[in-house]
Amino acid sequence: MDWVEVDIYTTSEGIEAVTGSLLGLGINGFVIKDAKDFEEFLSDKSVNWDYIDDDLMGLKNCETTVTAYLPENAQGLDYLEAVKAELRALKTRDTENAFGRLEYELKNVREEDWANNWKQYFKPLEIGDKLLIKPSWEDIPAGETRKILEIDPASSFGTGQHNTTQLCLELVEKYLGDGDRVLDLGCGSGILSIGAVLLGAQECTAIDIDANSVKIAGENAEKNNIPAEKYHAICGNVIDDQALVAEIGTGFDMVCANIVADVLIGMSGLFKGFLKQGGRLIVSGIIDMRKDEVLDVIKAQGFVLDEIREKEDWVAASFKAP
Repeated sequence: MDWVEVDIYTTSEGIEAVTGSLLGLGINGFVIKDAKDFEEFLSDKSVNWDYIDDDLMGLKNCETTVTAYLPENAQGLDYLEAVKAELRALKTRDTENAFGRLEYELKNVREEDWANNWKQYFKPLEIGDKLLIKPSWEDIPAGETRKILEIDPASSFGTGQHNTTQLCLELVEKYLGDGDRVLDLGCGSGILSIGAVLLGAQECTAIDIDANSVKIAGENAEKNNIPAEKYHAICGNVIDDQALVAEIGTGFDMVCANIVADVLIGMSGLFKGFLKQGGRLIVSGIIDMRKDEVLDVIKAQGFVLDEIREKEDWVAASFKAP
């Protein structure tokens, strides 16, 4: 497999936040380059060095960098969009600019080339029993009986290629009732909420902290011929914005949240307020090593765990609201 190197520029103080975000996305392979490490190396008086390589000397004034490695395929591009969303979220939280510029650079491929070449990987994909996800350039044979969800690669996470999205859509299909009202928290491309409408939801509200994701979700809903009155996309952070929480309201039949573990934990106290009594909560985006931690926090809010689904170290779960 070919790999793409992604350099993320931060500070010594930002290393923990950046690597924590990567681990939360399931990205375990990365290398850290930090000038402070070199300073400590030079100040070690217990060792005498006659010669220091020029490459090592170059670390003295380097910008702190976390280099991640992503597979050069469709899922890798989905990972990249998730990384970009995490960096935007970190910038929002970093009010004192302690984490540096939090920008990224691809080292061995141009992002535009990678996105364009993705067409060779992105083929129609069956999910569950009822959905078929396809890009606009692929034709579907006559007589196809599945619901067609059309979505193209764009600067937002969620194309159906990632395991977390697939697991979540399978649970949505299983537990969604005709005419349900659905709330999609951390909507990304809007794939979950759009899929919910195609599967019979009466209306969906999609929320994301990133304005670009909200724009793309709205465009994707329109591309799938979903009327504006059935689909509402809103930008904001429900964890910090009480006015937004009030605007979203309550009484939803289903809440979907395909986000990283830390954000799910941060939102856990809000889920019950969005749902009607006995409503359905579906969470995904959880790496296996944090499964128990996340599920226990949600159960502590009174939710009853109905089902867990796992695929290649990723976990999704369905709960019934108290």
